[in-house]
Amino acid sequence: MNRIPLDSTILAWVRYLPDLRLLQLGLCTGKDYEYFDVPGHIYSGLLASESKGRYYNLQIRNEFRFQRIKKSTAS
Repeated sequence: MNRIPLDSTILAWVRYLPDLRLLQLGLCTGKDYEYFDVPGHIYSGLLASESKGRYYNLQIRNEFRFQRIKKSTAS
């Protein structure tokens, strides 16, 4: 699944892998994160929310185990 660009001052893009329950988010700061064991309704809620940044801060950030995605140096 490809990245979906987001209209947000905090979030640049999102990608969800339902089989893995893995949510990947790119922040406007350039840092990318992946969140583990995220239910599909959380992803759907993010896409449907009027304020993506607020939804992220209330429903995702600090609610799921996560790690920063390292940028690949390979071209």
